[in-house]
Amino acid sequence: EVQLVESGGGLVQAGESLRLSCTASGFTPEAIGWFRQAPGKEREGVSCLSPSDGSSWHADSVKDRFTTSSDDAKNTVYLFIRNLKPEDAAVYTCAAGRHTISGTGCSYHYKYWGQGTQVTVSL
Repeated sequence: EVQLVESGGGLVQAGESLRLSCTASGFTPEAIGWFRQAPGKEREGVSCLSPSDGSSWHADSVKDRFTTSSDDAKNTVYLFIRNLKPEDAAVYTCAAGRHTISGTGCSYHYKYWGQGTQVTVSL
């Protein structure tokens, strides 16, 4: 069964760091995207990662605090968030499929989506 499962969310204090995981089963993802959606807001793409070559993209709003990495042995991609801010509170979801990373952004077509993990930030 093809599946993406996120984990690592929770309640954290502003200023702390957090690592979210996206573990794939049933396939090896070649392109992973991270999205977040806060209550009442549209879904926002925050990061893309190509595990094979490590190329990545991050939205301007987060690029100084978000990084991505992968562990091929675990079939897992990570989103590391440092210096969490209240506006980072959202459901974070990973997706897999195809994408093209360029200097202007990440153009994607993701076939598989996880269920999301909640990140809550307290002051």
